[in-house]
Amino acid sequence: MTLAGDGVNKPAVAAAFSRAAESYDAAALLQREVGERLLGMGLNHPGQQLLDAGCGTGYFSRRWRDQGKQVTALDLAPGMLAFARQRQAADHYLLGDIEQIPLPTAAVDISFSSLVVQWCGDLPRALAELYRVTRPGGVILFSTLAAGSLHQLGDAWQQVDGERHVNDFLPLARIAAACGAYRHRLQAEWQTLEYPDVMALMRSLKGIGATHLHQGREAGLLSRQRLAALQAAYPRHRGLFPLSYHLIYGVIYRD
Repeated sequence: MTLAGDGVNKPAVAAAFSRAAESYDAAALLQREVGERLLGMGLNHPGQQLLDAGCGTGYFSRRWRDQGKQVTALDLAPGMLAFARQRQAADHYLLGDIEQIPLPTAAVDISFSSLVVQWCGDLPRALAELYRVTRPGGVILFSTLAAGSLHQLGDAWQQVDGERHVNDFLPLARIAAACGAYRHRLQAEWQTLEYPDVMALMRSLKGIGATHLHQGREAGLLSRQRLAALQAAYPRHRGLFPLSYHLIYGVIYRD
């Protein structure tokens, strides 16, 4: 989730996603749906060399290889990259940061990054790096989260202890501004998942590594008493516990 440009704890992000490597795919239902839609936006591009920037377990690296692409998988989390390598998801593997991609200029035809750039401290820099490593005539495909995501969880925590305990997300206007230097198109939509209880909701976030990381991990956030208070404060919809995501899909054309 986005740390809106201020004080991203990159080691904490890498550690959280490394811990989630084994559980990620089982929990990442929304991530797969978003990634499939993003992948579909690039299927007609003829380029063969693809960068999966923030590859995670390598699920979409493998999907792109199935489409005949030569895939370089990049991730900040050693545990995720090791998991992807173990699954032979890609052709090449790189441990690195999207804000400093360890590739030469114009190295790939397609840069793909699904629900990852929200972890970057500087979105314009991340997009500039993706643009740099993509060849003229290529395309950058990214998805991210915008302001308003997880608002039910933040509102409920606010009632419990006065703190939101969710990461901040960039407003759509700032995401659009970060794309302003390039020929691009953006699509925005809302999607809401529903859970039988707050524990299931929190487990789903933990399972994909998306714990509250604004200032690192919070010890003891979910004691039994606090969990009960959170559940009591949480809004319900037809008896279920909703969690909403403000999804942004971006396509940047490499001129």
